[in-house]
Amino acid sequence: MYSWDAHFSKEYTIEDLDLDKVQRFIDKVNKVGRFNLQGSPIECLKKLKYISDKKVTHAAVLLFAKEGSVYNVHLGRFKTPSMIIDDKMLRLTLFEAVEETQKYLISQMKVAFEITGVTTQRTEILEYPLPAIRELILNCLIHRDYLSPIDVQIKIFDHYITFYNPGKLYGDLTVDDLKTDNYQANTRNKLIAEAFYLTGDIEKYGSGFRRIRREIEQYPTMKFDYQEIANGFLATVSYSKQKTTTIEQKGSEKTVGKTVEKTVEKIKNIIADNPYITQEEIVKITGLSRRGVEWNIAKLKTQGLIERIGPDNGGYWEIVK
Repeated sequence: MYSWDAHFSKEYTIEDLDLDKVQRFIDKVNKVGRFNLQGSPIECLKKLKYISDKKVTHAAVLLFAKEGSVYNVHLGRFKTPSMIIDDKMLRLTLFEAVEETQKYLISQMKVAFEITGVTTQRTEILEYPLPAIRELILNCLIHRDYLSPIDVQIKIFDHYITFYNPGKLYGDLTVDDLKTDNYQANTRNKLIAEAFYLTGDIEKYGSGFRRIRREIEQYPTMKFDYQEIANGFLATVSYSKQKTTTIEQKGSEKTVGKTVEKTVEKIKNIIADNPYITQEEIVKITGLSRRGVEWNIAKLKTQGLIERIGPDNGGYWEIVK
């Protein structure tokens, strides 16, 4: 059974696709390495079943059209539910919409600055964990019901953000299932999800909420709630006190000053020796907690010393020279 996005559009043809956007997609897919695409943009789209002859699927239009999507992402900054401070409407292809939505949310976030013992350096701590926010944006755009005329709506308040996408959970999946780590998920938009999987933006279906919970655990007072409501799905990320430090202290253990830099350098060397090493393996080697390893890796990334290539599972680290 074909999903809606795999059906051919009656309004668009190949001439309506932007082949530069397709080529950027191909380049990213080949860099991530989950699939090898060779040939012209048209040949690659045929191989992935996004087009056939002159016909294009709904997925191809949403991902690669020259003009923006007819589906809006409505963004807003609110003081109260009735007091709007800022309002923005995006009408873009999906890859563009993810990036522009993320940029907008970052521009609205508060930032805490942490001095970690090195007077010339400071760590910026965003109000919300960016990987979790990106997962929620992806969830809205990939899993929405495109037969619904309702917009994706993301609202930013002083201490919480809500993410609404039209379309309830797909198939037999329930809200209670999402609270576990062993549910089996399907997707209503298979070709769209496949595109974001090939570019490394998402993992296998059903793993996104686990990653969101994992990221939010690093923010002590933050909560993640979600529910089905009329005509759609609503997720909320909230907190009572903003996170202002990344240093974990237990008993007499304090990671400060030179100790911080020595630990960071040690982990950098471990990664240099084995770019495919996992965080669990680093925990075993260093004796640090999982959160301590995550903090040090985040510091290396912030300093521009390492870069993650590919997904969390199956990718690798690259030392930036």
